[in-house]
Amino acid sequence: MYTIKDVAKMAGVSTSTVSRALSGNIPVNDDTKKRVFDAVKQLNYKPNFLAKGLKEGRSSAIGLIIPDIRNPIFPALARGVEDTARNSGFNVIFCNSDENIENEIESVNMLKNRLVDGFIFATASVDCQHIHQLRDENIPVVLMVRNIEELFDAVVTNNFEASYHAVKYLIDRGLKKIAIINGRLNLSLYRERYAGYKKALEDHGIDFSQEICFNCSTADANCYNIVKNYFATHRDIEGVFATNDLRAIEAIRAIKDAGLRVPADVSVVGFDDIQISSLLDPQLTTVAQPLYEMGKLAVEKLIKIIDEKGKRKQKPEIDVVESKLIIRNSTI
Repeated sequence: MYTIKDVAKMAGVSTSTVSRALSGNIPVNDDTKKRVFDAVKQLNYKPNFLAKGLKEGRSSAIGLIIPDIRNPIFPALARGVEDTARNSGFNVIFCNSDENIENEIESVNMLKNRLVDGFIFATASVDCQHIHQLRDENIPVVLMVRNIEELFDAVVTNNFEASYHAVKYLIDRGLKKIAIINGRLNLSLYRERYAGYKKALEDHGIDFSQEICFNCSTADANCYNIVKNYFATHRDIEGVFATNDLRAIEAIRAIKDAGLRVPADVSVVGFDDIQISSLLDPQLTTVAQPLYEMGKLAVEKLIKIIDEKGKRKQKPEIDVVESKLIIRNSTI
């Protein structure tokens, strides 16, 4: 295996000149740079980036921890992270937490051992002492999609406002009995979407009913059964606001299987605008988040913190991206 000394010898330069040419951060004249890169190519030399990282105090790697890449919102987020990181000279190591805090902590420890320069989280829980510890160690952290009490830099949607307007849209269409299908309330985004739902009802003089607030931790048979069982004995719900598209899809299936029509009998609104939402029958009205852009912004924010050597700000910077209600056939 060839070393940097072999490259220097073939190129007729010093090892420090090879390092400067390969780093791209220090000017080297074009002729010298060409000789160095020709030697690298001829010898098939592979720089030791770990050793380089130890020497420079950075690895040019970012840790991305998400709940589950199979969840349709996360591929777009992850792609935004990876594309932007790559264009900025960073690699991304991503881990699935499977919505399990122990898995998340294990991933954090593994990535710390790999000397990543910073972390991007869509965290599994509000129980986040491991994230506080990273901050205390001056390791850069940015949260994405899921915020934690506005204690960290983050890129999020205004979930309260988006949900408020989604429910208001149903009310403006003359609907009064509007159910919500929500996720785990220990996650801030679902608490905020729930609060937006309740506020829209309150502002329009519609009584809130706990009976038609359904909670599903995931979009699975449990969600389908909860909705179908309700409609087996009740036919009074006119609209459903689901706090993600997967729950909305299960709701539509359950409503149809209960012998009702969407939207003639029950209108359904989702949240996220995942790709399949426009391919359903009927196509799903939903709140669209700019997922790729959120991933891009998260990386840009993290790299800025890394370049500032993890210096803690007096107040975290939270970027709130705009969402948009996409009207489709599940409500018209």
